[in-house]
Amino acid sequence: MPKISVEIPAELLGDLDEHVGDDGKFVNRSDAVRASIRKTLDLLDEIDARHDRLDDDFPSTAAGSGGSESAEETDE
Repeated sequence: MPKISVEIPAELLGDLDEHVGDDGKFVNRSDAVRASIRKTLDLLDEIDARHDRLDDDFPSTAAGSGGSESAEETDE
């Protein structure tokens, strides 16, 4: 699985951390970020489908297809 690096405002990171850990919904930050990305992509696909903007030649972005990424990938 590729690793990426993103810059997140401290307030947003604090909000994220409230949902991570033993008492949270997610085991770690990575799980929380992946879940958020999946949900966002699913919502965008639903909006595109309602407006007939989905390209039938390519699978859903939420299914793990490529595409342009705004985050920087790292080799770590």
